[in-house]
This record gives sequence, C-alpha cells and structure tokens, in this order.
Amino acid sequence: MPGNFLPGQDVTIKGPDGDFSGYLSVPKSGSGPGIVVIQEIFGVNQVMRDITEWLADQGYVALCPDLFWRIEPGIQITDKTDEEWKQAFDLFGKFDVDKGVTDIQAAIDHLRGLDACTGKVGAVGYCLGGQLAYLTAARTNADAAVGYYGVNIQNLLGEAKNIKKPLALHVAGKDEFVPKEAQEQIIAGLQDHPEVTLYTYPERDHAFAREGGAHYHPADAKTANTRTLDFFKKNLG
Repeated sequence: MPGNFLPGQDVTIKGPDGDFSGYLSVPKSGSGPGIVVIQEIFGVNQVMRDITEWLADQGYVALCPDLFWRIEPGIQITDKTDEEWKQAFDLFGKFDVDKGVTDIQAAIDHLRGLDACTGKVGAVGYCLGGQLAYLTAARTNADAAVGYYGVNIQNLLGEAKNIKKPLALHVAGKDEFVPKEAQEQIIAGLQDHPEVTLYTYPERDHAFAREGGAHYHPADAKTANTRTLDFFKKNLG
C-alpha cells in the first residue's frame, strides 16, 4: 500500500546474548523518533509488520524485534487456525519474559544508534507485548511506552515503583485473558501513579485493535490508536 514510508526491511539487532532479527520501517522523510513494536504471541507476522509500517507512515522510525528467536527464529503465524493458536500458546509458555525485556532494550539501543532516529525512543506492545510494554516502562531506558490489553500485569505491580517515564495502558473490559478481578487489581495499583495513564474500553474483548481479528472493533481501535499517537507525539516529540 502506498504510504509516507519506505519499504520495510529485515535487520540484525545485536543483543547481549546474541544477534536476532527485527523488521524496520522508516518514514519517507528519512528520520523521526524511534518506536519499538512489541509482538503478540504470533511472532513478527503480517499484523506486526503492518503496525510497524503504520507508525513509519506517522513519522516514526519503527522496529519490531523477533522476541521468539531464542525458541525458534522467524516465527510468523496467524490467529486463523486452531493449530496456529496451539503453536502460539506453546511459544508463550516457553517464552522467557526477562530475556524478552533484555532484547527490547537491545532494540531500543539499535534504534538510538541509527542516523534516522532523532533521539527519543518509545515502545508499543500488544497482548504479550502489552505486558512487555509495562515492563519496558519499568526496566528499560525507553522514553515512553504504550501497552494494549497486556496479560499478567496484575502479577507485576511491584515493578510500578520503577516507572519513571510515561506509560499508557489500554484495558479491554471484557478481556478473555485478563479477568475482571485482574483488571481491578491493575487499575487500583496504577491509577494514582503520576506517570501512568489508563484507558478502559468496557465492552471490548482481547485484541480489539487487531485488524482482521475475531474481536476487532474498528471504532474503539481507532480511538485507542489515536490516543497512542497523541501520547507519542507528546512524549517523543
């Protein structure tokens, strides 16, 4: 699709535990702030590549790292078959969250080292990536982070004290993977944090912003994405 970005490319990211790949998309202007796009449980698939290009179209140098590389490099599956869902949950079960945050820091460093990146670097993540966006805010030197329907954040609230840069979380009120009790814990634990902004979508299920997904809701996805862009414009400049 024609857009205000250059064709994306696979690049190599140097991490402390080894090299891994990422999908990079750059604005046609040639430069902009950086954003790390944090994958769902399906790998760096077409959905993630489209999001990366969408952000480049908005003027950001966007990079989606392959966080499953330690398990199996180059995973690109969809949410369309039971077999793929089974594979995705298997990968999720094997995934080392702490190592994933290490790789996100490496992706942040990679972006900051590019001539195209003007300096500030944010992160945005979905599902598993939503949890990782929260941990990115707590454990990395990212300048801002956004998480969509992050899973298991209620078990990580002890890390909130380490969040020193802006974080926004999109919470789906009917999230099949984040029960109501967990949502209440997340909101109670974070609503008074000076750096955290919470957006709730009472009638939405998990992955309501995944275009083409079973629970995709165009209107609320547009609302969430607009809030995300406004958040990054404010905090990444």
